[in-house]
Amino acid sequence: MSARAVKIGIIGGSGLDDPDILEDRTERFVDTPFGKPSDALILGKIKDVDCVLLARHGRLHSLTPSSVNYRANIWALKDEGCSHLIVTTACGSLREDVHPGDIVLIDQFIDRTTKRAQTFYDGAPCSPPGVCHIPMAEPFCSRTREVLLEVIKGLGVSVHPRGTVLTIEGPRFSSRAESQMFRAWGADVINMTTVPEVVLAKEAGLCYASIAMATDYDCWKEHEEAVCVDNVLKTMKENANKASSILLTVIPRIAQMDWETTLAANRAMAQSSVMLPKH
Repeated sequence: MSARAVKIGIIGGSGLDDPDILEDRTERFVDTPFGKPSDALILGKIKDVDCVLLARHGRLHSLTPSSVNYRANIWALKDEGCSHLIVTTACGSLREDVHPGDIVLIDQFIDRTTKRAQTFYDGAPCSPPGVCHIPMAEPFCSRTREVLLEVIKGLGVSVHPRGTVLTIEGPRFSSRAESQMFRAWGADVINMTTVPEVVLAKEAGLCYASIAMATDYDCWKEHEEAVCVDNVLKTMKENANKASSILLTVIPRIAQMDWETTLAANRAMAQSSVMLPKH
């Protein structure tokens, strides 16, 4: 795949969806077989690389984590020609050594959601035919994560090269008992949006990587203020310029690489995971 063929979708989480990082911006409102995405797709360039930005919760942050139309979001970005999705997400830290302000390049998830459509293949009239049993041993794109790690280290930002995210339904935060249980399960950070986004990106055959930015210690840590919206927003504001610097540096780097083999393998996995109905 040539550099021209790489197109980067950016899904911005809470406070991390600033369109000013894109040059030559245009907006496009689109529809999908699964309804409308969270907001307009903002098309533009980062250092001559085609990018598409989407605010996960809408630009006015009007969508709860459970009411985000994840299927429409991923479908729209794939339909727009994206080969990669680099997403940002705010998260709570479940580990002493993951400090607020740190970045975790998550490589595994635990799913505690209950209300969300997790597949494009659900038998509805708008869905593609068949049932998709997508493998999820490696949910995130390891090559994209490697490039991110190199860039983030180069920027001097505190980064953890891997970690397990636990995604809760929300919109409430965890009880202390839940927070302690999630720690015992081996989760490193907690958020409300990675699942089903990463699952759907895998079904779509896209390279998906997440920049998880710790904002707080959830509520497990004694002598530490329990998570609240005010503190999260304060840390997010401090983190926003880190996210912008990372995206502005990593996207041209990705575009210089050859992704043909990786993307072909992704597509092959997605296609071979679909069991078509017998006629």
